[in-house]
This record gives sequence, C-alpha cells and structure tokens, in this order.
Amino acid sequence: MANTGSRTMDGGDMMRYAEYTPKTQTRSDAEIDRRLGGTLIAVGLGVAAAGFAGRYAFQLWKPLGQVFSETVKKMPTSAFSSYYKGGFEQKMSKREASLVLGISPVSTKAKVREAHRRIMVLNHPDKGGSPYLAAKINEAKDLLDKETRR
Repeated sequence: MANTGSRTMDGGDMMRYAEYTPKTQTRSDAEIDRRLGGTLIAVGLGVAAAGFAGRYAFQLWKPLGQVFSETVKKMPTSAFSSYYKGGFEQKMSKREASLVLGISPVSTKAKVREAHRRIMVLNHPDKGGSPYLAAKINEAKDLLDKETRR
C-alpha cells in the first residue's frame, strides 16, 4: 500500500516530503517589479557607458586611422604581390625562362618538361589561353632544354 506524499521511517513515524524540501520565499509583485526595474536600469546604464566609450575611442583613434591610411597609400603595391613585375625581355635569358616555368635555373630536363606540361595545360590557346604566353612558355622550355644536358 503506497501513500502518496508520505514516507515510513524506521520508527514508524510518518513524515511528509514537504518537510524536507526547502520552503520557497514568496515574493510580492511589487518586490519583483522593483528588482526587475533595478536590473533594467543597470543594463541601460551599461549600454550607455559602452556607447560613450566607443564614441570617445573613435574620436581618439581618428587621427591615427588617417596616419595609417596615408602610410598604406605610400607603400608600393608590388610589395604585396607575389608576381614578377615587368614584361618580357627582348631575348629570353635563362633566369627569365626559369621564372616563366616556375623552376630553378639549374633544374633537370625532367623537371623542365614536367613544369612546361603543367603550365601549358593551363595556358594552351585551344583551351582559351593566350597564344603569346604559350609561345613564351615554349621558348622558355626550349632555352632550358638546350642549356640542360641531363
């Protein structure tokens, strides 16, 4: 036989669960409203303080931002580029040929051919590449093949 809400102890005393649960403090609506109002005021003051601090920071950093942007404008754009600056030489040199193929000037014939094939697949005129670039790539391969005897 089960008693709902009660429990039998060793001594046979009947004890209710309610005796062991902590009593909740009942708060009046006015007290809840006061606490909620205080929290809202604190949050509002925090947001206002953050806004004023941000405004002050922007006013303080504005001259520094102008100095930074002027410094960036003075820097050469080629400093950030990983590409070779300048056009092709009149007569292709070994250095320029190695730059075109993206290999070392002392690479083996196998590396020259592999680099030539990789670049020609990307720049072939039949696939939409430039005929001028394809001619320069072929010229670079021929020059490095001729100078490399391995």
